Amino acid sequence: MSRIEQKFAQLNEQGKKALIPYITGGDPKPEYTVGLMHALVEAGADMIELGIPFSDPMADGEVIQKAHERSLAAGTTLEKILEMVAEFRQTDADTPVVLMGYLNPIEHMGYGNFAHKAKAAGVDGLLMVDLPPEEADNVAPLLKDAGIDMIFLIAPTTTAARAAKIASHASGYLYYVSIKGVTGSATLDTDAVAEKVAELKKITSVPVAVGFGIRDGASAAAISRVSDGAIVGSVLVKKVAELAEQPDQIAAALQEPLSEMRTAMDA
Repeated sequence: MSRIEQKFAQLNEQGKKALIPYITGGDPKPEYTVGLMHALVEAGADMIELGIPFSDPMADGEVIQKAHERSLAAGTTLEKILEMVAEFRQTDADTPVVLMGYLNPIEHMGYGNFAHKAKAAGVDGLLMVDLPPEEADNVAPLLKDAGIDMIFLIAPTTTAARAAKIASHASGYLYYVSIKGVTGSATLDTDAVAEKVAELKKITSVPVAVGFGIRDGASAAAISRVSDGAIVGSVLVKKVAELAEQPDQIAAALQEPLSEMRTAMDA
């Protein structure tokens, strides 16, 4: 059983839902990321999605695009992201870490090389925005052999047949994109999310976590009532941007909204 499976099983026993924050690795500078990861766990994170910076993050809105730019400007590479995970693992052996991003850096490293290094570092899952299941044949078996879950996105516009195909390839959890648009955009429609998640639950036993549009305790609690987990990104990354020149204050700034979400979800 993977770390991600174990975490969802543990939460289910406790009657709780997963709180999964996203930050971009290396933002604002590589040396702060591991500390921020620990701060997220202290504030109630059950898992962490760590973004791999990329020059063309096409699914992301302005907030996360700029985070990628800051990270790349600070010299962050995929190698350094894996080093961050390895350092995090030195003092946290339990919290699942999912790398999220775009395929190009992994393709450049080489699929086999990446799978080997990611396993050694302690990575638990991989979510590539631009890698659909039918194009994952070169990398999915390598990740499976390394014990790394392959996580896929499902959108509001995904047809039932397409959703079933994606779900059949997924492990760890399914990432349901709650809105039509990029990260940080639009308004969350909880009723529509509930309906879609219920449909997904009929075709898969893999947990369904929901991201995009979660901004505060109320939205996190609402989403957690209709899914297995709430994924929050842009509101946290915006805090990093606001304090990029005061990095020592970032951890506390991230913990405040995340703690609010944890409390609201558990209420």
